[in-house]
Amino acid sequence: MSEPRSKAQHRRRRSRTALAVGVPLALTAAGTFTYGTDLGILGSSVQQASAAAPAWAADTADGFASVNSLGQNGTYGGRGGQVVTVTTQAELEKYATATQPYVIVVAGTIAMNPVGKEIKVQSDKTIVGRGTAGHIVGGGFFLGQGVHNVIIRNLTIRDAYQGIWNDKDHDFDAIQMDGAHHVWIDHNDLRHMADGLIDVRKDSTNVTVSWNRLSDNNKTFGIGWTENVKTDITIHHNWLRETEQRNPSTDNAAHAHLYNNFLEDAPGTAIKSAYGNYSRGGTKMVLENSLFQGVKNPVIKDSGAAIVQRGNSFSGTSGRNESGGSAFDPKTYYPYSLDKAADLPSILKAGAGPRASIGTTAASTRAAAATTLTVAQDGSGQYRTVQAAVNAVPANNPSRVVIAVKPGTYRELVKVPSNKPHVTIQGTGGSRKDTTIVYNNASGTPKPGGGTYGTGGSATVAVEADDFQARNLTISNDFDEKANQSLDGHQAVALRTAADKVFLDGIIVSGDQDTLLLDTASKDRLGRVYVSNSYVIGNVDFIFGRATAVVDKSVITLKKRWNGTSAGYITAPSTAANRKGILIANSTVNGDVSAGSFYLGRPWHAGGDASLDPQTTVRNTNLSSAVRSTPWTDMSGFSWKDDRFAEYANYGAGAGQASTNRPHLSDAQAANQEVGDWLAGWTPSAS
Repeated sequence: MSEPRSKAQHRRRRSRTALAVGVPLALTAAGTFTYGTDLGILGSSVQQASAAAPAWAADTADGFASVNSLGQNGTYGGRGGQVVTVTTQAELEKYATATQPYVIVVAGTIAMNPVGKEIKVQSDKTIVGRGTAGHIVGGGFFLGQGVHNVIIRNLTIRDAYQGIWNDKDHDFDAIQMDGAHHVWIDHNDLRHMADGLIDVRKDSTNVTVSWNRLSDNNKTFGIGWTENVKTDITIHHNWLRETEQRNPSTDNAAHAHLYNNFLEDAPGTAIKSAYGNYSRGGTKMVLENSLFQGVKNPVIKDSGAAIVQRGNSFSGTSGRNESGGSAFDPKTYYPYSLDKAADLPSILKAGAGPRASIGTTAASTRAAAATTLTVAQDGSGQYRTVQAAVNAVPANNPSRVVIAVKPGTYRELVKVPSNKPHVTIQGTGGSRKDTTIVYNNASGTPKPGGGTYGTGGSATVAVEADDFQARNLTISNDFDEKANQSLDGHQAVALRTAADKVFLDGIIVSGDQDTLLLDTASKDRLGRVYVSNSYVIGNVDFIFGRATAVVDKSVITLKKRWNGTSAGYITAPSTAANRKGILIANSTVNGDVSAGSFYLGRPWHAGGDASLDPQTTVRNTNLSSAVRSTPWTDMSGFSWKDDRFAEYANYGAGAGQASTNRPHLSDAQAANQEVGDWLAGWTPSAS
């Protein structure tokens, strides 16, 4: 797909009005899902923990930040100091600039005043976001000469951008250090700043940068600014995308160890890479098991610099890819283990950036060991049907059970009951098309014991258990409408979810009418669903229900009706008041249907319930010409204009200008309608 926005348009994507936005309601609520009473700090003002610090406050860095030097034994931040929670800039500055050790928990969005301010952090500090709620907007942190033993974790630092792409006037970094040592930057989301996201300058050393998301920036990550060859730095398990230069640029580093980083220049995005990893001056760099996708000049070096490459993977790259010289053996300084380069997209998309909770080590972002049950039609597994494997999961199982389904077509009904949480159904084939679970019930299909299935009961796969995941398979309902014209009730659900924390990753959900029902266990229960890197196929109301649901980085395929006509509706939310409904983001809407024939959605007031407040937001999505110029419509006597339907920054032939019949979010509104706002403290991760 292509995205026709110019760089100038991209740079106007977030306006400065967004800097004044307070804590979104979803993020405020997220506090109850994250650290909880471990901190004893759920109030809105600063509170000091009288009990022992939580276990994660004892975490220490890996990599060069763990090496004893300069009188500092590893990096442990504010361990041993008081645990305090902050929600304002004044509170954050008070504790970050203090001489005593502190563990500082950022519990909401802090908009920096003035814009671009960098708080001067002193030694012996841990600054950590509470769940995914900790945002620093319009500014960042500065670590000056001699500052040491600092941990910055689990924060989103964003939006100091001043509208100038190659900005020479505003040195507004997310994190800058000049002469600091023993610093650990871990599990952060850094983006859209006026200058660098991370600048490690002026002989700063013993630095580890791990498990971060770096995006939406020109000068991403610079190291050096001195003639001395002194800096020791480890950079691992970071995901860089939509970044132009300094990815990173490493100048005069004595030891630079880069491994398991994912550099992605995605097609159709507005920001293009100029180069990837750059070894400059006297740098000695070891570059291992990293993945470069679409990056121009992925690895370059100066004549005096060294790069030793091992196990890296390059896909769709062009230009310079260089190595040479001798470097060093990182294992003489610290232990580490490598992931396969090919596995990095799944590992880092799930594990990089802020977490709902922090484990004891960086490796804890990966799934804990799980029980695996194997399904194979030919008898080579433990079970021949998926339902048999589900039945074998013990009631109230406390940990993950993976049902590994070998390739084949499984014509069966599958139900995961509410007393069997933590279940993953995963196809083991090379493609999501290799493993298919399919059935053909419809709403009007007669049940063996009398009556009909109804819409919800028609589902091929029904999920009622929390913390469910599906991966690498197809779930389909192949009910034949044409052959069943006499049947009353053609709604035919492929997948129904009625649970919280449902993660659908890399799957196909296929049907006609009512393909994907995203529900909740009851009207008053929260049900969050995250659909990622998937395909959803249908024609009438085929993404519907009352769940708080995100369809992200996916393809929504429009399908003709049984009689060959093109007409339909993508979403039919039935959202309860004061909850979030359906969010389609960063996706593509297409299909072999007529132009101007499909609505983005309509309000489903299930059972005529006027108290409902249906919501669909479609943003940053490529809309084909199939989308109508007036993309919302009424349903069953309820006007869409009385509910919540809007777009933001969509593009493609089906996109259109804002009007009374096509509402667009303002930049400030859009800042509160992002994926993280919908997930409300939950960070889906593969397991």
